[in-house]
Amino acid sequence: MIVLFAILIVALFGFGFLNPLWWAAAAVLIFVAVHYGRSGAGSRGQGGNLDYRNYRAYRDRQERWDRRYRRQHQARWRRQDRKDEQHHR
Repeated sequence: MIVLFAILIVALFGFGFLNPLWWAAAAVLIFVAVHYGRSGAGSRGQGGNLDYRNYRAYRDRQERWDRRYRRQHQARWRRQDRKDEQHHR
């Protein structure tokens, strides 16, 4: 994908010798490529921090849910374990 994008930019730059409007189009594509490169999914800038914050928020919500679920059902699990022990004797 990046290779095709680079070829398109080079082609538009080459057409710029025929009509300067193509140079403007190439400049716009270069701007888009630089902007996407900075804030893309794999970047380590602001987007990376946001991804980690989202992951931490998800992990915290999951831990709270696990603790609540465990607390609500712990007595039932113990009763079930006792029934199983009595059944297997």
